[in-house]
Amino acid sequence: MSTQSETPVLDTLAAMTVDSLERCGLDEPTLILTRIAALAAMDAPAISYLAHIGPAVEAGMTAEQLQDVLVAVAPIVGTARVMSAAGHITEALGFAIAVAEIEAESGSGS
Repeated sequence: MSTQSETPVLDTLAAMTVDSLERCGLDEPTLILTRIAALAAMDAPAISYLAHIGPAVEAGMTAEQLQDVLVAVAPIVGTARVMSAAGHITEALGFAIAVAEIEAESGSGS
């Protein structure tokens, strides 16, 4: 039996992600774009995109690249899903910016 955690769902998702990364031969930007395409295809919520913002920034990805992947999948997944994805990405970015601002304010001794 494994050790109990206070965050078993997050721990499981993190373990699945690590396992996926270890088994995948894609470079980091391609992996992130592939995951963004999959999130758009399944009409994932903003929180799912939020998990990819840090890795996308660390990989040096641009907003244009994210837009390009949505353009590329639009004929397959459809207008509604692409527009939904764009809205969810925007919402996730807004949340990430708000958290970064709060962290910056608390770190500045205010």
